[in-house]
Amino acid sequence: MLKIIYEKSNSFCYFAKIILKNNKVSLKMGFNIKKVVSKDDKKKFILSQWNFYKVDKNFVPPIIMDREKLLDTKKNPFYKHSKMELFIAERDGEVIGRIGAIINDNHNITHKDKIGFFGFFECVNEQEVANALFDSAKTFLKENGMNAMRGPVNPSMNDETGLLIEGFDSPAVILMTYNPKYYMDLIDNYGFAKSKDLYAYHLVNEEYVSDKMKRMQGIIRERNKVTIREVNFKNKVQFKKDVDLLKSIYNSAWQPNWGFVKMTDEEFDFLAADLKDIADPTYTIIAEIDGKPAGFALGLPDINQSLIKNKKGGILGAIWHLKIKPAKIDLLRIIVLGILPEYQKTGVDAVLYWEMGSRGLPKGIKYGEASWILEDNEMMNKGLTTTMLGKVYKKYRLYDVSI
Repeated sequence: MLKIIYEKSNSFCYFAKIILKNNKVSLKMGFNIKKVVSKDDKKKFILSQWNFYKVDKNFVPPIIMDREKLLDTKKNPFYKHSKMELFIAERDGEVIGRIGAIINDNHNITHKDKIGFFGFFECVNEQEVANALFDSAKTFLKENGMNAMRGPVNPSMNDETGLLIEGFDSPAVILMTYNPKYYMDLIDNYGFAKSKDLYAYHLVNEEYVSDKMKRMQGIIRERNKVTIREVNFKNKVQFKKDVDLLKSIYNSAWQPNWGFVKMTDEEFDFLAADLKDIADPTYTIIAEIDGKPAGFALGLPDINQSLIKNKKGGILGAIWHLKIKPAKIDLLRIIVLGILPEYQKTGVDAVLYWEMGSRGLPKGIKYGEASWILEDNEMMNKGLTTTMLGKVYKKYRLYDVSI
């Protein structure tokens, strides 16, 4: 038998609860929900993430400076068309939970709905704390005219997306999410329902970079006059032209996808400037057919294999582990592979996948992760399983709840 005495005050303070279980009485102190308003509050919000992974060997600490940049509502161009409110739950001065409530105007204009989002969710394994955080986010969204809440997204579907629901036995790869398993219960028990699942495929380079695959993609190249070139990272003028080209392909190729929202010029440039520091031109390639752009692929070496050792998330520690004493990175995340609609049945996607695998092998890249893929994207899922011999090894979920 479990009996809880639980009250909420008008000042968002949650009083202590008395727990009676097996005839033993214990007292758990209450907590309060606080809106993030100052720089110190935001710093506390960011640093609190470490509170929830103290003994989790698979947690990859984020770089604090990157988190600050992502949440900077003045410098991050995402917030030119979106707004966000952050909340933390505290008990005895310690952060025991946090959440962000996000309104993405471009999403609602594109999809003609009134969906708000939640993101950056972390919480102790206490349902009432999670409920209070979700309530806080929901109240903000409702006050701003939203009728549903979806998440987690950090802070949009062009960023880290989804709650990990399968595949807790290994760390997340670069720019993918990770969370304790009990978060699923906290979200389900609040009343959220599944909106969409996202898949991550594990690829073994030596399995799909085979003689058979080599012949197949060779036939496709010859038939369609496919050529591959790398994005020019060294020439500033050409790099800008290539970034504009990638932006055009990205926004066109993903337009039909569920939940997709075009990135603004400023957002794409902001992202490109960040990725330029970690991207390798070897895996940033453009496919052309008859001399015309047809698609592109972007693969990022999984620097999380190094950053997992940077326990405090400091920039100097990150530099040490990435530049001075890096791990032997053996996995490449294929983060983007987009084909213009008019070329989507030419097989050029197989050529791009082949290029990623064959370029990686000489550099010690044995594995790949293709992520994330919508569960109902039949063309991508079929290609990854049949052509690339990939296996779904992690699943992520987006949830909805009515407001």
